[in-house]
Amino acid sequence: MTTVVAGANGLVGSRVVARLVASGERVVGLGRGPPRGEGNFEYVEVDLLRDPDKLVEVIASVRPDGVINAAAMTDVDPCEERPREAWLLNANLVEVAAMASVAVDARLTTISTDYVFDGVKGSYSEEDAPNPRSVYARTKRAGEEAALLVGEDVAVCRTALVYSGRPGAKQTFPLTVLESLSAGKPVKAFSDQIGSPTLADNAAEMVIGVHRSGETGIFHCAGATEISRVEFCRALARKLGAEEKLIVSVKLADLKLPAPRPLKCGLRLDKIRRLLGDSVPLLLDEALDRFLAERSR
Repeated sequence: MTTVVAGANGLVGSRVVARLVASGERVVGLGRGPPRGEGNFEYVEVDLLRDPDKLVEVIASVRPDGVINAAAMTDVDPCEERPREAWLLNANLVEVAAMASVAVDARLTTISTDYVFDGVKGSYSEEDAPNPRSVYARTKRAGEEAALLVGEDVAVCRTALVYSGRPGAKQTFPLTVLESLSAGKPVKAFSDQIGSPTLADNAAEMVIGVHRSGETGIFHCAGATEISRVEFCRALARKLGAEEKLIVSVKLADLKLPAPRPLKCGLRLDKIRRLLGDSVPLLLDEALDRFLAERSR
């Protein structure tokens, strides 16, 4: 099997590459800067924001069995401030990937987000209607639509609050919390935003499982625990033996952030459990153990 992975240096993309390589697949990864994925794979350094046609060239040349798109502009506030860039990476690039995949009869799996929901209801299933509010969310939803409309052999995998403790991983909220608590510094966390935090390696495991299954449509590939950010921080503090009083509870509205965020955005995982097994989406306790093990490497 040969798989092209766009966004091969990202939190999820790098773990998708590592897992595919470990399983013996030929992998061709595309990303910005030097390669971060583990193992022996072919790498194409490219800024897909500036040069999306490079993805078309690679897919046409390699003629892979499958394409996994993990490339995205994921920082919510910068998306609000630079909507054109957000559109090019989160929507246009997915369309480009879908068209190129169709041309070589390759399966496409693309990664999306829980933020496509408005956060009013909570505990969303794949059947719930999206109602994206921010530029980030709207462009990601447009990418979902592009993939599902253009291709037939397509899966969309929604993740949520992705984090990793691996060396060189992007600085995310959980990693900032870990570093602050370990240093005895206070941490501000939202008490009113509930989601499904997801270890990057576990997200990659689910994305690959969906991709290999041949199933089409939308799948929620997130952590198995719906929890507020404050409670997430407290759980991590207990793992570290840190003082829970260091965690300062705040309301989302208090920070007056540029982009709106959904409040109740937990994802139901019934569908992915039926496909891959009940134990595949990790409960928070096990995910935090793996997160700390990654950090200690």
